[in-house]
Amino acid sequence: MASNYFSKIFSQSPFTAMQGHMDIVEQCVQQLPLFFKAVLKEDHSTAKEVYKEIGKLENKADALKKKLRLHLPKSLFMPVARRDLLELLLVQDKAANQAKDISGLIVGRKMVFPEAVAVLLPDYVKRCVDACKQAKKVINELDELVETGFAGKEIKLVASIIHELDSIESDTDKLQIKIRAALMKIEKELPPVDVIFYYKVIEGIGEVADISERIGSRVELLLAK
Repeated sequence: MASNYFSKIFSQSPFTAMQGHMDIVEQCVQQLPLFFKAVLKEDHSTAKEVYKEIGKLENKADALKKKLRLHLPKSLFMPVARRDLLELLLVQDKAANQAKDISGLIVGRKMVFPEAVAVLLPDYVKRCVDACKQAKKVINELDELVETGFAGKEIKLVASIIHELDSIESDTDKLQIKIRAALMKIEKELPPVDVIFYYKVIEGIGEVADISERIGSRVELLLAK
């Protein structure tokens, strides 16, 4: 089944393959709200099952990344350098890796979040997932950009999508500040080691949005060349 999927992608353009990879990455990140819903209910069994699904999707994204790196044409005969596409691919892949790392840390430690933090996490996670979804919209425009020769209305459309992505990422920064402030108020009441890992998870969730913004930035660089 997986081989058929890869064959279908590679029978088309390298940009279609990039979009296929980003689709898997976004599916992986989209598991995070479900994962945190289980974690906040202290349903460790369900959290572990979602973590396994995240792992499967991350592995799928990684396999496609490796195939892309091996089979991407040396000369694309297009207004995009092979190196630029490979660098963009690596950034995309980091979003899936980050989702796996966050969920793996929480499952491994069977983390239970204090109420002051728990009530704020769902909106924060959702907004970070929104950033990845918006990054996927950017990548979905790659083939259109190439067809139009990186000119005209398509550039304006992509610029507006990236602008919205930057706005979403800014929202996640504000939410992270709010959560860190809530944790800071109660951290003296908590085991120091737990506090360290709470901050690590909070920062790790935000990194999903940061990586998503970097995807947009990479595409902006392509537009500028």
